[in-house]
Amino acid sequence: MESPVILVDAYSQIYRGYYAVRELTDDQGRPSNAIFAISRFLMKLKSEMSSEFGAFVADKDKCAFRLEIAPDYKANRAPMPDELKSQTETIFELISAFGWNVISLSGYEADDLIAAIAADAGTREMRVITPDKDISQIVTDRVKLLIPDRSGGTFECRGPQEIARKFGVAPTQIVDYLALIGDTSDNVPGINGVGPKTAAALIAQFGSISAALERADEIKNEKLRVKIKDSGELLSKNIQLIKLHTDIPGKPWQPFEERLRRRPPDLEQIKRIAQERNLRSLLRDIEEQNEPPPPQPVIPQKEQLELF
Repeated sequence: MESPVILVDAYSQIYRGYYAVRELTDDQGRPSNAIFAISRFLMKLKSEMSSEFGAFVADKDKCAFRLEIAPDYKANRAPMPDELKSQTETIFELISAFGWNVISLSGYEADDLIAAIAADAGTREMRVITPDKDISQIVTDRVKLLIPDRSGGTFECRGPQEIARKFGVAPTQIVDYLALIGDTSDNVPGINGVGPKTAAALIAQFGSISAALERADEIKNEKLRVKIKDSGELLSKNIQLIKLHTDIPGKPWQPFEERLRRRPPDLEQIKRIAQERNLRSLLRDIEEQNEPPPPQPVIPQKEQLELF
């Protein structure tokens, strides 16, 4: 059976590592906490996820088409800290040294590219490493999420059933669900007073936002009925912001077998980075994993004959 394609939401993992490991510098006083964290993550992937295909998928710049819809989209996010910014070049060198390609495209978010790759992958099984809930909309029996735990030591696998248990709606209903409650991390406001339980109940009753708007008179709670009726424009805008785009120009992940094929790790490059940034544990682990097996004792020909 073919191993799943592994896609990693690059910056979500980089940020998680940066905030998980603090105040670590190399012998020149340069920040190295995020480099160290990503090195541990890459070693984990190397030892536990030996898939033939995979990639780190990264944002390249701001998402132009979403900013046209909502100029304040993600305006609540602080700029990348300088301490992290100074490490990103080395981080992506290390990702490449471990044999991973990086997929990015100006004007599109990593989540859009991940959704597009999944849609374009035919019958291939896919696993997406990300903590973001909006990517739940692409989950199927073939495409599943791997959610890192807080320590980064294990992953929670979420397929359609796990998504339904987590949010109370199916993956195909996640866009409508998030449009109702909003997404504070992306500065997308939901309907005031509509939380996860109410949103899930509305979707369970009507199946979709469009049906809820058409049949709003069937909503028994008067305050909620008025809110839904008055929120058609907001909900339409939210759906446009939250729905991931799969029609990506140029398809930078194609040809698939070339752009997403993992390469053998470049051990010399990894060692160079480890030495330059004082990543002693990475250097030790690489050397231990790649030690040649001890030579087999040579049995003199006479003794070989006596064995038989």
